[in-house]
Amino acid sequence: MLSGKMILPQVSIIEKEHALDDRIQISQSLKTAMEYISTRGTAPCLDFEKVTLTGLASDGGLYLPRTIPQLDANTIRSYQNLEYSELAAAILSNFTGRSIPLEELKQLVKSAYGHFHHDAVAPVIQLDDNLYFMELFHGPTLAFKDYALQVLGQFFQYFLDKNAESCTIVGATSGDTGSAAIAGIRGLQSVRLFMLHPQGRVSEVQRRQMTTVADSNIHNLAVDGTFDDCQSLVKALFNDRAFKERYRLSAVNSINWARIAAQVVYYFRAALVFGSPDREVNFSVPTGNFGNVLAGYIAMQMGLPIKRLIIGSNKNDILTRFFETGTMKKMSVTPTLSPSMDIQISSNFERYLFLLLGRDSVHLCEMMEEFSRSGSFSISRRLLSKAQQVFGAYRLDDQQIFSDIRKTYHSTGEIIEPHSIIGVSAARREPDASVPTIVLGTAHPAKFPDAIHQSTNRMVALPDHAGDIMNMDEHYSSMNNDLAALKAQIEQLAPIPSS
Repeated sequence: MLSGKMILPQVSIIEKEHALDDRIQISQSLKTAMEYISTRGTAPCLDFEKVTLTGLASDGGLYLPRTIPQLDANTIRSYQNLEYSELAAAILSNFTGRSIPLEELKQLVKSAYGHFHHDAVAPVIQLDDNLYFMELFHGPTLAFKDYALQVLGQFFQYFLDKNAESCTIVGATSGDTGSAAIAGIRGLQSVRLFMLHPQGRVSEVQRRQMTTVADSNIHNLAVDGTFDDCQSLVKALFNDRAFKERYRLSAVNSINWARIAAQVVYYFRAALVFGSPDREVNFSVPTGNFGNVLAGYIAMQMGLPIKRLIIGSNKNDILTRFFETGTMKKMSVTPTLSPSMDIQISSNFERYLFLLLGRDSVHLCEMMEEFSRSGSFSISRRLLSKAQQVFGAYRLDDQQIFSDIRKTYHSTGEIIEPHSIIGVSAARREPDASVPTIVLGTAHPAKFPDAIHQSTNRMVALPDHAGDIMNMDEHYSSMNNDLAALKAQIEQLAPIPSS
C-alpha cells in the first residue's frame, strides 16, 4: 500500500505513434457526422463546430450529442499507455466528428496542454486507504477550468480562422472560469471576451488573475450582484436573438458543450491509472454549477466503469438537497469560503435532467418553466431513486471546511483549498468505500491564502509561473445588475464582428 505524498505510477509512453492514429482513424471511419440537439427540442441540430461557436441553443436549451458515443472495454483498454494530450485527442474525436480532422485535432490538444506545469498534466496522489486526489491545478491559472478552456480557446481560433470570421464571447464566473477563459483567449485577434464576475464575491487572487490581463481583446465586468445574477444576464443576452446574431455571441461557460467534452478526458485519465476498464472507481466532485460532475456522468454513459459519483456542496446546497429529496428549490446565495460554489442555479443540471427524463423535451420545458416561475420543481420518487443509484451528495459549512482542511493537513501533510476539501470530506462520508475513490482537486491552495492560513497557520505562495499579479495594475469596469448596462458595455467596446 502506498503511503504519504506519492505520485501514483503514470502510464508510460511506449506505443508507436501510428498505433494511436490507427485506433482513432478506425473510430472516425465508423462515424457519420456528429449531431447535437437542444434539451428544449426546437432549436436546429448542429455539428460540433457550430455548437462550439453557438453556445446556448436558440430555444434557450443546452446542446448535447444526439447519442452519447459508446466505447467498449477493448477500446478503453487500448488507451492505457497514452500521454494526456494523446488521450484527449482519442476521447474528443468521439465528439468532434468531421468538424476537425484527426491530425489537426491532435495538434490543437497538444498545444493546449503543452504549457501545463506537471509532466503528467493531471497527477494522482494518495490521501488514505482507497482515497486518492487528482491535482487538476497544474494549468496556467491553477484551477481545473484550464483543462477545458485551454482546449476551447484552441477550438475557437481554429474554427474562426478557418472561416475568416470573428466573434464576441460573453461569460460569467464565480471565480475560476473567468481567469481560465481569459488565459485561453487573450491575444486572439478574432475574439473579444467580456467576462462578468460578482463584485466582492471572488477571492483577491481569483479577481487579479482576471483583471491584471491587459490584452485589448479582454474586458472584465464587475457586477453588483451574485454569480447567479451574472449567469442570468448572460443567458438573457443570448436569448436576445437579434443582439446575439449582430455580435456573433458565443459562450465559454459550461453551457458550451466543448467544455464538458474536454472535462470528460480527466475522468478517463484517472480511471485508467487504476486499471480501467477492468476495475471500478468512484469520483468525488466539489461542484455548484454541475458541469464538472456532469462530465463524469457522460464518461460513465460512454462506458467508463464508474460505480458512484459523489457530489460535495457548501452551504449553498441546492444540488445536495435535490439528490436527498428530489426537489430543486432555489434559495438565497450565502457567501462562503468556497466562492466558486456559491450558486443556486446550476445551469448544467438541465442536461442531466434531460437525460434522466428519457430525453423528453416537453416534460423538461415544463419543469424549467416551473423553476423560472416559482423557483422550484420536483421529480417523481421513481426518478429520484434512479438518480440516487448513481449520485451521492453531501454538504459542508464553513466551520467544517476549516476543520477538515486542518485535519487533512495534520494527517497527510497535504494542504487542500476550501473547494477541494469539500470533495475530500464528501468522499469520506460515502458509505461505499469498496472501490478506489478519486477526489477531483479543483484549485491550487495559493488561490485561497486567507482560508489556508486560518486553518493551518501556513502560507502557500503562488507558483512562479503565476506571475506577480498581486503587484500589477487591474483593469475592469463596475456595472449594475442590468441587461441594458451589459449591452451598452458590449456596444461601446466591441466592434460588430466580421462574418
